Amino acid sequence: MVTTIIVGLAIVVLIVLGIAATRSPIMRVERYATIPAPAEKIFPLINNLREWQAWSPWERLDPALKRKYGGAEAGKGATYEWEGNKQAGKGRMQVVESVEPRSIVLDLHFLKPWESRGRIEFLLRPTEAGTEVVWTMESPRTFMTKLVCVFINMERMVGRDFESGLARLREVVTGASQSPARNSSVT
Repeated sequence: MVTTIIVGLAIVVLIVLGIAATRSPIMRVERYATIPAPAEKIFPLINNLREWQAWSPWERLDPALKRKYGGAEAGKGATYEWEGNKQAGKGRMQVVESVEPRSIVLDLHFLKPWESRGRIEFLLRPTEAGTEVVWTMESPRTFMTKLVCVFINMERMVGRDFESGLARLREVVTGASQSPARNSSVT
């Protein structure tokens, strides 16, 4: 009986490890929403990291969040460091590319609750209805991250935050009620 249980557990562990090993080495999250405003009105709210307080889904996680800004006022070279409670964690972002009013690329470095790096990109595309804002994050996955992702859908979790942030960005830009962001990519 004990041998059967041990063999059964070993098989389950091997299956979980096998599933983790087949996961993509890159986590990619992408969401987009159309905001009925020109890109020139939206771009400064993303390009200036101080403006993120108005719309970022993570700014509300800790009312006592400590913030530090550096580098350029906005655009390439602007930096933002934060430290907060367990939900907000600790990390740093830096704008590494800024093409007004079309795109912003950021380097993201989380320090807590676990260390990870990522690349964030915002694309602003004119449409007949206003501007389509595409928010993408790519982050390498370690084997441990792949293992965690067997049990927790990180793409869905981060995706919900992106959807919330895009809805809030729309509210800030238009003052109107939010419309849901759409999921365009699941990897």
